[in-house]
Amino acid sequence: MSATFKSIKSLVPLFDRVLVQRFKAESKTATGIFLPTSATNTPLPEATVIAVGPGARNPKGDIVPPSVKAGDRVLLPGWGGSSIKVGDDEYFLFKDSEILAKIQE
Repeated sequence: MSATFKSIKSLVPLFDRVLVQRFKAESKTATGIFLPTSATNTPLPEATVIAVGPGARNPKGDIVPPSVKAGDRVLLPGWGGSSIKVGDDEYFLFKDSEILAKIQE
């Protein structure tokens, strides 16, 4: 999906959606060897949360807020999410329940 807006900051997720940017795979090893694109094509499971929606409603009608906030580092499934490209950057929208873990340091 190609974006019609200029900045990702103008995108506000709805409901329990979470906007993330995956970490980019290193194209060079610690010893200076360059890796081919086929070796760095698999998406990394870590991402940074860019924005979150207000939350989804439970069966009682109460809003349940997402379990992550902007700036958190999260662990994602290997594939999935809705891809959004803005310029050369790629972002993904996941449901809050699809995020596997929050990484705390």
